[in-house]
Amino acid sequence: MPPTSAVAAFEWSEDLLTGDLRMDHTHQEFADQLNALLATPEADQLPLYQAFLDHTVAHFAQEDRWMQATGFTASNCHSDQHVMVLETMQAVATHYEKGETDIINRMGEALGEWFAQHAVSMDAGLAQHLQSVGFDSATESLADPQAIRNVTVSGCGSISHG
Repeated sequence: MPPTSAVAAFEWSEDLLTGDLRMDHTHQEFADQLNALLATPEADQLPLYQAFLDHTVAHFAQEDRWMQATGFTASNCHSDQHVMVLETMQAVATHYEKGETDIINRMGEALGEWFAQHAVSMDAGLAQHLQSVGFDSATESLADPQAIRNVTVSGCGSISHG
């Protein structure tokens, strides 16, 4: 008999806060949707998973816009992680539809582990960068566009945390 959703919830904590209110709000939504998904019986997960995937697409697109607007090169490992996670999430939906119904729980657990590290390193670094160049994530605008004239971020844009 296949297991039903007996998966541990993702633990949200203030340690995951980046200091950017809009980013933190999006991250809280991500965590809430992930937990709702993990609390749902496997047989009923696909619609919630699709909504969670849509939210994640928008979440990553938001951060990618901010990176482009503030001097990140088009090819940077932060954006590359977003692409890899989304490709994997899309493949999970296909596997689920083919009868591998435990795959959403397994992906959810893996996403929780990945997200905790991503938020405190790459996203915290992005938030710090946004602040340093005067980028307002609420309006998606720069106080002074000249602030990024000579900024090029090609690595991960992360910080060590903790």
